[in-house]
Formats: sequence, C-alpha cells, structure tokens
Amino acid sequence: MSSLTAAQFRSLFEMAGGEDISFLFGDDEAAAVAAPAELQGKRGWEEVDQGEGSGAVAAKRQRSPTSSRENSSGSNEGGQEEVSEAAAAMAAGHAGVRGGGRRLWVKERDSEWWDMVSSPDYPDSEFRKAFRMSKATFEVVCDELAAAVAKEDTMLRAAIPVRKRVAVCVWRLATGEPLRLVSKRFGLGISTCHKLVLEVCAALKAMVMPKVVRWPEAGDAAAIAAHFEAISGISGVVGAIYTTHIPIIAPKSNVASYYNRRHTERNQKTSYSMTVQCVVDSTGAFTDVCIGWPGSNSDEEVLEKSALYLHRGVPGLIQGQWVVGGGSFPLMDWMLVPYTHQNLTWAQHMLNEKVAAVRGVARDAFERLKRRWGCLQKRTEVKLLDLPTVLGACCVLHNICERSGDAVVDADDCAFDLFDDDMVAENAVRSTAAAQARDAIAHNLLHSGGGASFF
Repeated sequence: MSSLTAAQFRSLFEMAGGEDISFLFGDDEAAAVAAPAELQGKRGWEEVDQGEGSGAVAAKRQRSPTSSRENSSGSNEGGQEEVSEAAAAMAAGHAGVRGGGRRLWVKERDSEWWDMVSSPDYPDSEFRKAFRMSKATFEVVCDELAAAVAKEDTMLRAAIPVRKRVAVCVWRLATGEPLRLVSKRFGLGISTCHKLVLEVCAALKAMVMPKVVRWPEAGDAAAIAAHFEAISGISGVVGAIYTTHIPIIAPKSNVASYYNRRHTERNQKTSYSMTVQCVVDSTGAFTDVCIGWPGSNSDEEVLEKSALYLHRGVPGLIQGQWVVGGGSFPLMDWMLVPYTHQNLTWAQHMLNEKVAAVRGVARDAFERLKRRWGCLQKRTEVKLLDLPTVLGACCVLHNICERSGDAVVDADDCAFDLFDDDMVAENAVRSTAAAQARDAIAHNLLHSGGGASFF
C-alpha cells in the first residue's frame, strides 16, 4: 500500500459514501480494496470481501467522529504499521490454507523409562520388582495375548506394540499407580492407558483364564490330595476355599448391598467391598473362582451363588473328595469345615488344627495375590462394572506366576497383611453323613495320626 500524507488520510473521513478513492492507490491496490457495489454508500460497518478463493475473510471497521479527529490530529505511522502487519498476517494465513492440507496434531511424549525397562540389557531382578514377574513370564503372557490385543499401523500413526500394551496393564495392576502417573511413565495418553488396561484384562479373562484356572484332572487331583495329606493328615482333599473382600468406592446404586458391616465395625470407617471367593490347590494356584458379588453377602451366600456349588454333582467334579473351608462355610458331603461350638474334645480340637493348616495354604495364596497386585490393596478407581474383569485378570496372572515359580518380591511396597473376618455359617451342618464322616476323621487323627476317606 502506498504511503498517505496526513491530508490524504484525513480526507478519507470527509468523503461522501460511495465516492471513488482509487486515486490514492495504484492500479493493483485499488482493485484489491475496491468495495462491492452492494456495500457502497453504507457508512456504518463496512465489509470488504477478499474473494471466494481466500475463504471469504472479511475485515470490519467502525467509524466515529471522535476517533477520526484523534487519528487526524496524531501521527498515522503507527496505524499504518498495524494495518500493514494485520494485512500481512491475514495474507500469510490465506496462503497457509490454500497451500497446505489438513494437519494432524500429535503431542510428543517421553517414553524413556519404558525404552530402558524393555531393553534386553535391563536386569531381570529390577524387572521383577517393577512388574512382579520375570522377563520370561512376561514374554509368555505377551505371546498368549498377541492375537487378541495386537493392532495394525494406520496412515496417521504406528500402533502401540503388544509388549507395551501388556506392560501398561501389568504395571497398573502391580502398583495401583494412578493413570496420570502411568501415562507419564509410558509416554501415552491417560485415556489410552485406561483403555489398554481394560482391553488386556478382558483378553486375560476371556482367552487365558479357561486355560490356567480350571478344576484339576484325575491325575493332578491325586497329586494335590497327596500334598494336602502330607500337610494335614486328611486324605482326599483337593482344594481349600477362601473368601476375601476388595475395597471399592461407594457405588452410585445398590449402596446397601455393597456395604461391608464387619469391615466398617473393625476399621471404624464406612467400608464397601466386592467379594472374591476361590478354591486353591496345594501349590497356591486357583482352581475355581467366583468374583463380583457384593460385600454384604456372607461366605455361605457367595458359595451358594457360585458355579462350583451349582455343578457340584457333575461327574468328575468333587467325587469322593473334600474341599476344606472355614467356619463361615457349611458342612456338606463335599465340604469339610472345623467344629464351631464351644467345649471341644481333644479329637475335635485336633481336627480344627489340621483344617486350619489346609486353610493356611489358601490364605497364603490370597496374601500373595494382594501383595503381588497392589491395585487390590486399596479402593480402586475402576468402575464397578469393569472391576470383575480386572479381578479375574489378577487371578489369571497370579496362577501364571505361581506355576512359573515367580516368587513375590519381598519389597516394602509389596508388604500386606491379609485380614478377613470369619463368621459362623447360619446352617452349619447340612448333611448328617458329612457330620459322621468328620467325627471319624477327627477320631483317626487323634488315635492313629492319619486321615482316612469316609465316602
């Protein structure tokens, strides 16, 4: 734009509407600022269309006598510079729109920590502390889940590798770390980390659980029974059952059903929980799981709703065998529990001690479960509908680690004392035959030191 003298600039505001001012500019500039015919003669707001090719961007200016006098009495150099800079910026913007296509903005994130941990040179001992499993076990889990969680690259970005997807989930379960910190550690978005945790947990429960959490076959059952008999002197024991509670945030619906009265009274703090009831073999692995019932249910009520209870008569399942439980479970033809009344005899007292030894295997397994997966030690942020899936994934990973020989790392952040309140079952004895069998086992334990099967 040509430079204007003060007199020419002032005359712009004294001209009648629609008057030709092209004499102030060159030919090219006059064509660029010529007002459309339909806008000529209007003195309020004036809009100058820059043309369809420039995106129809309009420049607006409102005129007033006061501002005209101020501008005319002062220097116009600053105004010229502002107008010129604005025009240059507008032109640059138009050029960017015309010259380039749509751009994708991706935030750069730092994944230095994961690059270091995933390196082959990273010590296995440090990897165990971080992920509660060895590198070899981690690779086994990745191989099992590869088909379910792998994604393909797109034109916009590369897919997150399977190992990193699994690592995000395992780290979240192992540490219970907030998603905000998990996001920074792995260089991923918070929502992405949340999605990965649920996807991997769902794959573990759907694909891997049927393989690693199952009732023992005949040969395995015999080995388990022999191991339990060596511990307790009671023959025919294929599992020990135990129920633990996972603390949760107060749900928005069905609050009363999740209210845990016993934990509330013990901790002097309102508590809500979800139950996890499992049968454990002699090695500490889970052979049956029942997850997701509200914390207000007793052990007996959870058992009655479990698949184990519903299918107890199926051929090959608990045939001539015992599952040992605590006093919160009823005595049945396949469930052996301790005596709960007062003034026990010597034989009854000995049987209670032996039953406690078997239950100790299950209790220790649950303690390792909660020590290994720190997310189970505190109130979880996971939604109530997704929590059973996450708990099932923890049980699956527990079995994989137990059978791989990965011991729980003895670290301060893994320390946890398991405490669950045992209650006496309302219907403590449901079978006369089972009561007679229990009395015979107690008699044999006292007088011969060995157990026998009474079926």
